[in-house]
Amino acid sequence: MSNKNYSIRQLLQIQACTKCQACVDVCPAVAGSCDGKLSAAYRVEALRQIVKARTGFWRKLGFFKEPTAEELRAFSDTVFRCTLCGNCRQVCPVGLDLTTLWHSLRQDLVASDTYPGKIDMIRENLDDSHNVFGEDNEERADWVEDMPDAPDHGYVKEQAEVIYFTGCVSSFFPLAQRIPMALARTFDAARVDFTLLGEDEWCCGFPLLGAGLGDQLDGLINANVDAIKARGAKQVVFACPSCYRMWQEHYPREFEIFHATQFLAKLLEEERLPLRELDLTVTYHDPCDLGRGAGTFDAPRDIIQSIPGIRFVELPNNRENCRCCGGGGNLEMIDAQLSGKIAANKMKEVQATGAQAVVTACQQCVRTMTTYAKRNKVPVEVMDIVQLLHKALAGDR
Repeated sequence: MSNKNYSIRQLLQIQACTKCQACVDVCPAVAGSCDGKLSAAYRVEALRQIVKARTGFWRKLGFFKEPTAEELRAFSDTVFRCTLCGNCRQVCPVGLDLTTLWHSLRQDLVASDTYPGKIDMIRENLDDSHNVFGEDNEERADWVEDMPDAPDHGYVKEQAEVIYFTGCVSSFFPLAQRIPMALARTFDAARVDFTLLGEDEWCCGFPLLGAGLGDQLDGLINANVDAIKARGAKQVVFACPSCYRMWQEHYPREFEIFHATQFLAKLLEEERLPLRELDLTVTYHDPCDLGRGAGTFDAPRDIIQSIPGIRFVELPNNRENCRCCGGGGNLEMIDAQLSGKIAANKMKEVQATGAQAVVTACQQCVRTMTTYAKRNKVPVEVMDIVQLLHKALAGDR
């Protein structure tokens, strides 16, 4: 491990932790595993000792010893069993930027060759296939073929005003493909001139960031920017919060970018989407990357409350304090069992509201909550907000 993976500010922040344990109380991984070693407090303290052991002054004094290979592997296990949900950063009374610190820590561990083997799979899939699943990238828009009466061009056009950047999960995972289908139909209803990038869309790079491979983003970023420029588009829409946040924080500011909830709220404001009444009680789950990560809380609620007949109830933990579903941080690949336990806690909270459906704005949240609900026969419908809005479109069944 090397201190060079951290900024001066991060090295100072590591020393500023007051050990108040506020992060422990909100950590979904700790709640799901009952293991305090998965908490931010444990990771910061362990990292503080490691940093001091690698600093010449402290090392010469002999107060701190660098961890053995076995100790480092055990520490790595706690670091990668984290959803990167950002709730620890949200509640930190000192204001430590913990999420960014976790990215640097993972990069440090990868550079030290101490990381889970699944990280190599992520890297290889993106190098070879440009998507996190290792699928044939030419099939990225094949979900259009399952839509009745799809246009001949399959929504892949040479020029358009708007790009719909679909993302890896919605492109390839059958359960999530209902989201892009619903969004495409909604765009049609509003007469939005949009196109998909098809095989020219590459992964946004978010899985690399979460895998500690953030120094390998340039190839993906450049390919996606060039593909959009080639179509003459000025606006890019993402239904995936992770893609949206990735573009917000790491891509050049050459296009106007929207999460789908922001774009759809704008279409509703312009009265381009006539809605029918829905007799449904719903609650809303704020995705970590859209809510705490990107600060988007109002647009999804505006959409839900614009639908006639909808009864909306908030989760006890909502907006900035919403609890993670278990689908972030590459956790499903690293520890699927823990991801499932976090999803179980989430669905218990959903059920307590008495809602008939839980709506979110993230395909990964839909995946984790739907998987748990189906396996455990939970009588709550799980859907993306794009699907809810499409369901309410007047004249569209």
